Amino acid sequence: MNELKEKCGIVGIYGKDLPISRLAFFGLFALQHRGQEASGITTSDGKKLYTHKGAGLVPQAYTEKSIQNLKGYLGIGHNRYSTSGGKALDHAQPVVKKDFALAHNGNLPSVKALKEFLLSKKALQKNRMDSELITDAIDFYIKKGETIEQAVKNVFPLLTGSFSLVMMDKDTLVAVRDSYGMRPLALGKIGKGYVVASETCALQTIGATFLREVKEGEMIVINSKGIKSTQLAKPTPKHDIFEYVYFARPDSVLNGKLIYEVRKNFGKELAREFKLKVDAVVPVPDTATSVALGYSEISGIPIEMALIKNRYVHRTFIEPDQKSRRNSVALKLIPLPQVLKGKKIVLIDDSIVRGNTCRKLVKRLFDAGTKEVHLLISSPPVRFPDFYGIDTPDQKELIASHKTVEEIRKFIGATSLHFLSLGGLIKSIGLPRNQLSLSLFNGVYPIDLKERKKEINYDVPKN
Repeated sequence: MNELKEKCGIVGIYGKDLPISRLAFFGLFALQHRGQEASGITTSDGKKLYTHKGAGLVPQAYTEKSIQNLKGYLGIGHNRYSTSGGKALDHAQPVVKKDFALAHNGNLPSVKALKEFLLSKKALQKNRMDSELITDAIDFYIKKGETIEQAVKNVFPLLTGSFSLVMMDKDTLVAVRDSYGMRPLALGKIGKGYVVASETCALQTIGATFLREVKEGEMIVINSKGIKSTQLAKPTPKHDIFEYVYFARPDSVLNGKLIYEVRKNFGKELAREFKLKVDAVVPVPDTATSVALGYSEISGIPIEMALIKNRYVHRTFIEPDQKSRRNSVALKLIPLPQVLKGKKIVLIDDSIVRGNTCRKLVKRLFDAGTKEVHLLISSPPVRFPDFYGIDTPDQKELIASHKTVEEIRKFIGATSLHFLSLGGLIKSIGLPRNQLSLSLFNGVYPIDLKERKKEINYDVPKN
């Protein structure tokens, strides 16, 4: 229900004859769904770094002048969704040093090794988040005279968690992905240059050709010598399943799978698992639309786009009061009473997090005259928090961590409630189970959480 937030989207571009800052802008524009609170671009002309950061959506964060001021032939960009508290530009990325800049998608649950390293070198600063600590550690070696490539090799063993990184010095672009490949990263060719981005949709947007995904544990170095690949760690794929369920854009390709088709498969599996006698299938736009197509195809039940989304409701700097906040669903989704009145419907959505948004929506559908609302969710119940780059609430706020499916149904007020089985979800994606991270559903965390393990409660409902 749009209550899980991806933290970041990243892009990196290298090319002597390319309009770097403009391409970075449009690449970030395509990755807007991965972060809406701040955006930043750093470029280099071989002599110095130029940086611009702004709050809000990508079009709000930049002006024509700021794009023109970002000179050079290589650059990196970042969209941020800040987790909680703080101003939009607090910790905005790229993280920039005098001759080095870095942008990070993911999260390090433990930064103990990084902090101990920096402390031992008398280089530890106060109030530094994970991305800033990575930057400080790599920059330490660069200041010692190491190449950016060697500096990354030295720091890589200190990183515990999920990370797709783009970074740069004055003349070299580097991309690195952790050995689990938890967060996506794609490599493309544009003109005589190269681009890396969180998703393939960003490559398409700027006219780049998709070459391949950056491998798990791989470092790619791009400069005047060309492109060089080094495997820093053995690949042990554990791709985040929520990229398929919710985060990635439907026109992106992950691990050879078009997201649109994967989500359609979710709908087909839901139709096989739950046969319901209803008049119409109604998706919650936009993530569930392709799911509804799959459900309709197998069940033969027609789709009605009976929920209209206001596409211009974005994060705002005007804080809503409690009364306005309670009506937030009314701002985003408008039911059509003329279509819904007297009908039994299947309502399809991607996930239930706290359950509050869903509850309001179901009530509004009944108020619009709907006779029955059968809620189908295209993923299993979310019972565990994330530590790898998704902003989830505390576990106790996840409704499925303390309520059974029937108790959730009663809370939401739906006629019936069904979740796609974990087996059905994995089958729909088409990747081996052991290559997926299922931690939000089963509490199995593939990357060691170290000191944060104590935050998890395994006493959760089984159904």
